[in-house]
Amino acid sequence: MTYVAAIDVGGTTMKGGLVARDGTILHLERRTTPRAEGPEHVIAAISRFAADLTRPWDGSRTPSPGLGTLADGTRPVAVGLAVPGLVSPTHAVFSAAFGWRDVPAAAFADVNLPVALGHDVRSAGEAELAYGGGEAHVLYLPIGTGIAGAVVPSGALYGGAGGWAGQIGHVPVWPDGLACGCGQAGCLAAYASGSAVAARCGVPAAEDVVRLAARGDARATAVWAEAVEALALALATYTLVLDPAAVVIGGGVSQAGDALVVPLRERLAARLAFRPAPDVRTSRLGPLAGLLGAALLGWSAQG
Repeated sequence: MTYVAAIDVGGTTMKGGLVARDGTILHLERRTTPRAEGPEHVIAAISRFAADLTRPWDGSRTPSPGLGTLADGTRPVAVGLAVPGLVSPTHAVFSAAFGWRDVPAAAFADVNLPVALGHDVRSAGEAELAYGGGEAHVLYLPIGTGIAGAVVPSGALYGGAGGWAGQIGHVPVWPDGLACGCGQAGCLAAYASGSAVAARCGVPAAEDVVRLAARGDARATAVWAEAVEALALALATYTLVLDPAAVVIGGGVSQAGDALVVPLRERLAARLAFRPAPDVRTSRLGPLAGLLGAALLGWSAQG
């Protein structure tokens, strides 16, 4: 069986795996992203991860339980890397989350294999189309440490003039609002990303905010409600411009399930006075969409 190595770089966690062409994940690992240590440390951590995933498989390594079997001596045929920010096929141009600029693909994976670099959210959107039964006229919106969107207007992703379409996380929902790491103010990500929601409540993760809000904690309830309202504002604008059939929520925050989707549907409908709101649902691929998207990048490099 041939397979590729895939790495999906998130602001908190990196997912790495070995993936067959049909999307079967044969091996899966998670490592902490050392974001607080600076961009050089993150780049080095990705490079080590790529080196580990691409060395020949041997009996000393244990495949992830229940995921597949790997023959000794085999190794990936290519590497796919999905990273956040502005990304070209050759460079990670800019990332507000990590603070890097113009990082070449070889810095992330200095291996003797074909390597493809791509945007994390657009890659996850490609995976939704390929493996998740994705349909036309959809906005795929992963919400994790940051927020970005994969725009699918007619059965294929739309990249825009420079390939950077979908930066919905940096749409100003309140133009004079909170400072964002990108340098703007009032961005959606400053209110509704997992990292922003957690930081505003002084807790480790967005899931803690959801749990506290369910218990009636006043601060958590207010922060979560403002995050949902910010999402509704941004999605109302998107809906009026591009008329999607559905908004598919992915990323770690999507694990909130009905605590996110139900109020978001209500607030989005309230923001659209003269037309129905699009369907809002969670991703069928869940938190593995980005990894499967990185694998598709690897297969594109392998040819």
